[in-house]
Amino acid sequence: MLATLNKRFLTLIFSGLALTAVISTAQGYDRVTGELFASRSEVMAQNGMAATSHPLATQIALDILKSGGHAVDAAIAANAALGLMEPTGNGIGGDLFAIVWDAKTQTLQGYNGSGRSPQSLTLEWFIENGYEDIPPRGPLPVSVPGVIDGWFALHERYGALEMADVLAPAIEYARKGHPVHELIAWYWDRSVPVLAEFPGFLEQFTIDGRAPRAGELWKNPNYADTLDMLIQEGRDGFYKGEMARRIGEYMASHGGFLSYEDLASHQGNWVDPVSTNYRGYDVWQIPPNGQGIAGLQILNILEAFDLSSYGFGSPEHIHLFVEAKKLAFEDRARHYADPEFMEVDVEWLISKHYADERRSLIDMDEAAETVEAGRPQLNEGDTIYLTTADKDGNMVSLIQSNYRGMGSGMTPPDAGFILQNRGEMFVLKDGHPNSFAPSKRPFHTIIPAFITKDGSPWVSFGLMGGGMQPQGHAQIVINLIDFGMGLQEAGDAPRIHHTGSTEPTGQALQMTDGGTINLESGFSYQTIRALLGKGHDIAWARGPFGGYQAIMVEHDMTTTPPIRIYRGASESRKDGQAAGF
Repeated sequence: MLATLNKRFLTLIFSGLALTAVISTAQGYDRVTGELFASRSEVMAQNGMAATSHPLATQIALDILKSGGHAVDAAIAANAALGLMEPTGNGIGGDLFAIVWDAKTQTLQGYNGSGRSPQSLTLEWFIENGYEDIPPRGPLPVSVPGVIDGWFALHERYGALEMADVLAPAIEYARKGHPVHELIAWYWDRSVPVLAEFPGFLEQFTIDGRAPRAGELWKNPNYADTLDMLIQEGRDGFYKGEMARRIGEYMASHGGFLSYEDLASHQGNWVDPVSTNYRGYDVWQIPPNGQGIAGLQILNILEAFDLSSYGFGSPEHIHLFVEAKKLAFEDRARHYADPEFMEVDVEWLISKHYADERRSLIDMDEAAETVEAGRPQLNEGDTIYLTTADKDGNMVSLIQSNYRGMGSGMTPPDAGFILQNRGEMFVLKDGHPNSFAPSKRPFHTIIPAFITKDGSPWVSFGLMGGGMQPQGHAQIVINLIDFGMGLQEAGDAPRIHHTGSTEPTGQALQMTDGGTINLESGFSYQTIRALLGKGHDIAWARGPFGGYQAIMVEHDMTTTPPIRIYRGASESRKDGQAAGF
């Protein structure tokens, strides 16, 4: 055991070189006082608020709100702008999920805007052609893009402005250009060599074959034309018009299966969000095919432990969180899938009784090296998250993505967007819940979140980053509720990221070595030594984990009538901004 610990310490010492790379992004944790402080103050406003991963998109959302737009109008406008300004994380070739607080009905409404696999592609085709996994890029991982349908469904129910007004800012920026931000330029530069081989990418997403540099003006007139087409023809212009035919012909000519018929038959759907109550607060997620309920399972398991008495960053806090995550993620790998193909009851998975069963498997003194999925009555990703709130109290929690690294690379001619590679998440194994099948929705990592208190809205939030998302969601909730942090502090606090759990893609049959805890800077060496003593493998974070935006709503009850106050947060790990008016 001593030799093992020494080996782990040596690994920690050498990997500690990476620590300096993330000190500036990980938030001030004072090891002497044990107090956290945010990288910046929360933003406060009365009439409206927006928090996105790009300051220009935030300003567009505010302009929409100031002109009388609904929070949904502002969210769509910001999302459309981000497809231009942050194509490294999203675009109209991808999918969308949203949770809306409807102030009139005082209810939460969910929307699943994920697309399905091609009708003409089968599991047998992959097997017969020697595939063990679906490639991450090219024509084979492409599934139907659901974001445009999502925009129009949300707008039809809630929009207060014309779609022409909502999309106008993105169209203007696409034609006139905008300066590319530093972090986005860095990600863009990483993607170009990987996606350069795919037809249409270099022509539409580079400047003379290279990524735009930080501060360089970027235009995308093809994207502007596509948005103009949406104004003129609506959602059917994308799914049943000339654009759908263009996509189908492009895919067929380059070895793909996505067809006009696949696009024409697409339909997203309104869903009821699901929740668990954590210490008096209801935490809400969209049910599968997404991974959101993994965050609820983590919270259910942890609710029986007095985390506040252990303190943030204590060995007990981190140990319990990681052990709960291991249990939830084994269920995530075995059970989460398209609900039409999912046999396990979601209500049971997020029930308190099931959490009691799973919690009993945690050893306070020893890290679990092997975890089995429960038997109840079942990564990496580039994403944007945004949230908006309007003068009437409506709030939107929206997440949108092309999945991995700008998407598949498949870029339809003169369209200005890249098709997603979400189909990579399917498993090429017969009988697995997430096994590939025609017209099936793949497992999804992108998840919006919402918290209510006593039936009223409290926090709309999200945290980007593949498999980090449910881990990050749970940590935000714990930071707010158990550790009493403010909205900005909760996002800026150093994060815990555990890897090694079984993936929904079937990349591993089971976690066998306990995985690895990646810690952002800010956790004490005393805590790290204690975790090593419990058998955990520890590594410093090689980069920041996740990207957080949030809006909190409060009411000043000392006035008549009470005044609604919004608080906004956007963490320092991204280029984003929270702003209000």
